[in-house]
Amino acid sequence: MAKQSSTPKVITKKHMARLERERRQTRIILGIAIAGIVIVLSLLGYGYLKLNVLQLREPVAEVNGVTITAGEWQERVRFQRAQLINIYNQYLLYQQNFGFDYSQQLTEIQSTLQDPQTVGQQVLDQMRDEIIIRQEAEKRGITVSPEEVDQLFEENFGFFPNGSPTPTITPTEFSFPTLTSQQLTLYPSTSTPTEAPTATLDPSTTATPTATTAPSSPTPVPELPTTTPTPYTFEGFQSEYEKWLEGYKPFNISEKTIRSVYEADLLRKKLMDELTKDIPQTEEQVWARHILLETETEATAAYDLLKQGADFAQMAKTSSKDTGSGANGGDLGWFGKGAMVPEFEAAAFSQPIGEIGEPVKSDFGYHIIQVLGRQELPLNATQLEQKKQQAFDDWLAAAREEATVTIFDIWKQRIPTEPALAVQ
Repeated sequence: MAKQSSTPKVITKKHMARLERERRQTRIILGIAIAGIVIVLSLLGYGYLKLNVLQLREPVAEVNGVTITAGEWQERVRFQRAQLINIYNQYLLYQQNFGFDYSQQLTEIQSTLQDPQTVGQQVLDQMRDEIIIRQEAEKRGITVSPEEVDQLFEENFGFFPNGSPTPTITPTEFSFPTLTSQQLTLYPSTSTPTEAPTATLDPSTTATPTATTAPSSPTPVPELPTTTPTPYTFEGFQSEYEKWLEGYKPFNISEKTIRSVYEADLLRKKLMDELTKDIPQTEEQVWARHILLETETEATAAYDLLKQGADFAQMAKTSSKDTGSGANGGDLGWFGKGAMVPEFEAAAFSQPIGEIGEPVKSDFGYHIIQVLGRQELPLNATQLEQKKQQAFDDWLAAAREEATVTIFDIWKQRIPTEPALAVQ
């Protein structure tokens, strides 16, 4: 058997150069691969960062120097949708269990939820108003403490740790003025002049809104429940509260955002009280009756008959389109400014007492008006609240006009559509 040669293999310079080239190529390929992986990871990281951080920080609006970020606004949109769905389900429950007809309200909520841009715009407007209100409240030293927000939540859940509150405000009672001899002559059928008329007013005699009313709260905030004895302990309330919050977590709605909505609602109410504290509690009111007719020809003929001595009350009963007041001889009772359509109001507040005015045209037809009285009267609780709300709405509308507001159109591409309504 032949013996193998033990002569070592000679590595030439050429061979070494080739090995070096291969090592360099390997390092280059490895470097390219690592760089590619880094680039891919960077792109993925940037995409995640942009989607979950940078985009959320982009402004959708600026109000008087305060930025509303996309993230804040989107969370509020989701909360608004959740609130609308809760209201929808409550209406549906009442309709199914008690037979109430809420079909119109259900359709309106469903339509709103199916139009994301409408919800998005509503929330943007609400957040704009909140900033304006917060800035005005800060100027006036008005604040809302965390304890006040806690109390509002407790009351909404029927938890009253200090016992159920009792009403401390009672309606102001007052009598309508006693009829004068002139009024008794004009309206002899009224034997109890201190009682307010009970006629149901026809829509033709009610006011036509002249301005858009601001929402009473930033989002549909639950009404305070009817006060009843505290049904459970603080631990019981806390448990119910935590369960309630859990319902919002799947939609990335935080407790902080929910509390901010309730806090803004309390701040709005405090500011409204401050701005309207000097609202007069009396106003000039008119007592009038009318006959509503379809055409000018009918109205002219009726007016001529009345001037010849025809009985106003009887004609109202037989001829007036406003059947609610017509049943009471056309009597509309006492009313202040803003309660009637503008044409009607202008005539009622300018006609001499007792005079039967010439027909006045409005969108509802032709009114023949007779003023029975005019004087300063106290506002009832409902009227006073309406006056305060209108004064606050007027202030807010003016504040919007003065505010520096910039809206960025990117919000239209970022509108959340969740949570969605599950229609049965």
